[in-house]
This record gives sequence, structure tokens and C-alpha cells, in this order.
Amino acid sequence: MARQRKYNQLQILTIFWQLGRPYLRILWHYPRIFLLSITAIAGSWYSYEVYYARPAMVYMGIPEAHNKWQPITWTRIFRNYGFIVGYSDLRGNPLWVSYQIHPIPENTPSYKRPPRFRSDWRNLNLITHDTYTHSGYDRGHMAPNYAISHLYGQKGQLDTFLMTNITPQTKNLNEKLWERLEEVEISYFTKQFGTVWVYTGPIFDNQTERLTSSSLVEIPNAFYKIYLAPPTQEEQSPKILAFIMPQQVRGNEPLDRYVVNVDEIEERTGFNFFPKIENKLQEKLESSIDPKPWDLNTVSRLPARY
Repeated sequence: MARQRKYNQLQILTIFWQLGRPYLRILWHYPRIFLLSITAIAGSWYSYEVYYARPAMVYMGIPEAHNKWQPITWTRIFRNYGFIVGYSDLRGNPLWVSYQIHPIPENTPSYKRPPRFRSDWRNLNLITHDTYTHSGYDRGHMAPNYAISHLYGQKGQLDTFLMTNITPQTKNLNEKLWERLEEVEISYFTKQFGTVWVYTGPIFDNQTERLTSSSLVEIPNAFYKIYLAPPTQEEQSPKILAFIMPQQVRGNEPLDRYVVNVDEIEERTGFNFFPKIENKLQEKLESSIDPKPWDLNTVSRLPARY
């Protein structure tokens, strides 16, 4: 039996270099071919991102800013493993994060929590783990570590520790009330509906305040969560539940105290969620408050996992 040969990284690069040299010569001598090749590659990548990859990671469309000329709602979209982010370099925050959850399969492995958060090379400000040090605020996950790691594996977990998924949260909110809501969404909402789409992010008021440890990061006043259970054969209409939670909480408050409608979130964030839902249905869903299908009363006072 032939012995399998192993290659180190330098040998692999050398092989690719040897294979690619004839094509590089052609491109060098024929720059028009080079430019056309780059244009074709860039166009293919852009088409894949806009028409396939990104729509697959949201429900009924990428969130749209009400005022596209307002810099505070400008975002760059980062696709990660298991979730997608609309990131603001101006505010140093993800303005919206979308992910899809379902019941965690049995015997799913747990992964050790990374000791530090990671800079994201796509972030123009290169915000780091140490940016938040001595700021008085926690590094708050938007796409949650627990759900993403158990549904999308270790690669998904590591992506949740990118600083472009992080926003300043008070300790009582991050470690108590917000954590309780994240526990309910993965342990109860998914068992009730199967598939649940989630949008989450920060809310800012008109007075800008930034971390004392870094002027790159703006401090939110509150945070929102929008849950949507897609229609099924039995239920023809989606089910929506939304929350706004302020920074200043004790942490033991009942979750149902913070239920709102999606219209309020859209007004306070400047974004239109689910833009591809038919207008009349969208108006009905986003103006209503109906926590009963989610059985929120049953889980509203459950304690945090930790």
C-alpha cells in the first residue's frame, strides 16, 4: 500500500506557486485579461454575498435604515459562522445581529469559553479586548455564546467572541436579565416553535456617551430583541415577540415587564426589520403585542443559568 505523503505549509505554497506561474505570466503580459479576471471575481463574490449568502442568514430581508443618509445608521455587513452582523464603525457597535436557532440536539458537545475576545480584521477601528478594560461595562455578546456554540460548533463560538459582536452592557443586565432571556430563547422558545429567528442590538438616545477607556465605543441606553417564529402548515401567520431592556436593571425583574412591539424598536433604532414581508401583514405584526403564543408568563421569572 502506498504511503500517504504529508506536506508542510511551505511545500503547499511552493506547489501552488509552480502551478500558477504560467497563468501569472499571461496576466503580467496581458493586463486587460488581469483586470477582467479581477472584475469577474469581484462581481461573482458580490453577487454571491448579496443575492444568496446574506439573504440566507436573515428572515425576509436585511434590515433597512429609515434614513439612508444618516451616518449613525450606516452599517457594514459581516457574515460569520452562524450569525450575521450589521456593524457601525462610527459607533463601535453592532447595530443589528441576526441568527437562527432551533432545539439543541442531544449529546451536543460544550466548548471551553475562550479567555479573551478577538479583534476583527474587518473592523476599521480595530477594537480589542483591552478596549473595554476598566470601562465599568461588560463585553456583552449580541449573538450568544451558548446557543451559537451548541448549534454551530466551535467555529461559531469563536466568531461570537469577535469584538464586532460585542457592545457595552452593565453587569446586572449582561450577567442576569439578558442572560435569562438568552436562556429562555434557546431552551423554551425553540421547543415551542422549532425554528426561531432572532434580531438583537443596542439602542442609543440623542446624547452620545462613550467608554471612558476608549472614545471608539459608544455606550447604548438599552437593548432590543425581536423573535419571529415562521409560519407553518398549522399556523399561517408568523408569531412575533419583542423586548427592550434598559441598561439600569437589578437583573431579577420579570421578563414580561419589557415586552414592546416591533414598531417601537424600529422608531428607536432607525431600522425597518423584515422589509420583504407584505406591507399589510408587516403592519399588523409589528404593531401588535401578543406574548401568549410564547407562553411568556411561564418562563418570565425563571432564574439565570449561572
